[in-house]
Amino acid sequence: MSDLPRRAVTRTAKLATLPLGLAGRTALGLGRRVGGKPAEIVAAEVQARTAEQVFKVLGELKGGAMKFGQALSIFEAALPDELAGPYRATLTKLQDAAPPMPAATVHQVLAAELGPRWRRRFTSFDDEPAAAASIGQVHRAVWKDGRTVAVKVQYPGAAEALVSDLTQIARVARVAGSWIPGLDVKPILEELKARIVEELDYRLEAEAQATFADAFRDDDVFAIPDVVTSTAHVIVSEWLDGVPLSRLVADGTQAERDSAAHRYLEFLLAGPARAGLLHADPHPGNFRLLDDGRFGVLDFGAVKRLPEGMPPEIGRLLTLALQNKTDDVADGLRAEGFIKSAIQLDGRDLLAYLSPFLEPARHTTWHFTRSWLRELFGYINDPRRSQWSLALKLNLPPEYLLIYRVWAGGIGVLCQIEGEVPALEVLAEWLPDFDVEALDYVEFVDDESEEHPAPGA
Repeated sequence: MSDLPRRAVTRTAKLATLPLGLAGRTALGLGRRVGGKPAEIVAAEVQARTAEQVFKVLGELKGGAMKFGQALSIFEAALPDELAGPYRATLTKLQDAAPPMPAATVHQVLAAELGPRWRRRFTSFDDEPAAAASIGQVHRAVWKDGRTVAVKVQYPGAAEALVSDLTQIARVARVAGSWIPGLDVKPILEELKARIVEELDYRLEAEAQATFADAFRDDDVFAIPDVVTSTAHVIVSEWLDGVPLSRLVADGTQAERDSAAHRYLEFLLAGPARAGLLHADPHPGNFRLLDDGRFGVLDFGAVKRLPEGMPPEIGRLLTLALQNKTDDVADGLRAEGFIKSAIQLDGRDLLAYLSPFLEPARHTTWHFTRSWLRELFGYINDPRRSQWSLALKLNLPPEYLLIYRVWAGGIGVLCQIEGEVPALEVLAEWLPDFDVEALDYVEFVDDESEEHPAPGA
């Protein structure tokens, strides 16, 4: 029997409890305030209870609801500090853990995928899951040749759950809007729908993982586990020990944060350059620091195939923008489809709007922080600024949709980690056609000694 609630009406009812539950707790909080309880204590209690319900509902439903929660968790760094506490703890739980499915269900899937004598392939198998996520959970085991392996098992009914959730998830959008001001939920849902087929077929994931593993084999910096065997709903791969980035977000040292943030940014660019693939699931649970200092990468269900590497137009446009060549930037964005032919834009206004996003590339090192991300979100959503309406005129070409998701999410993760990164060096090494030597005007500064300029300053 499936561990996932399959019927659309059941899942919809569970999702509906999120906004209803929030409304009920808000009303209860108002009543306590009338009764004399301090407003800040009431607010904290409401937030804590709401956060716990979000984890419980999204975690138990798994499927698209769980993936939606993971997507939101990347942007928790944009929350104001006074609101972030309870949501941060809950959302980061969604990055690498969820309520598990019963061992009996796991055994049924393994028997169906690996055969009724599946246990003979292992010398041991731990029924307690090591991690549980959106459409599958991972168990630690020992393969018959003695290798410690990770066994990723897809939840029965995952396909039905994803289809159901992604048509009903709009019910959660009202709650999400209160966490992350300005986050447009619709593109996230559309992108998830577009990837649903690939992510559900573990054979495609195994193929992508093998490609990454070959490209980074014996690498001194990155570690990709080899695939041992795979089927449509099970992947067995080598076990990778290490500290997940989600733990570093909570209590990592600054040295660990700096190293993790550096390698995280580097991998996002090195993957397309070396493997012809962009890792497209950037949440922290998929990355870890190994004991030997290498940066480990997991979960290759969502990838974008870039056989020629990252589009060189990105590097060229970034160079032009940093050179303040306003008309060339506007022309280039128009040629790539970011500005439709019928839309008229002033290049100076356009570059003024984009300028805050380019700030990390103007410095030798950049300290990605929650405060900077909050400033960016505030800048994007401030209708008083003259360039605010420009965002409504820009288009996102379909071929850039997944790249945009990865980089938007990646920036969110970097700001969660709060590490200092040699961003200019990484871009110069891995981003095609980014001409750092042409940027002789750039003022190279030590970010430890200067405050980041405010967006739009």
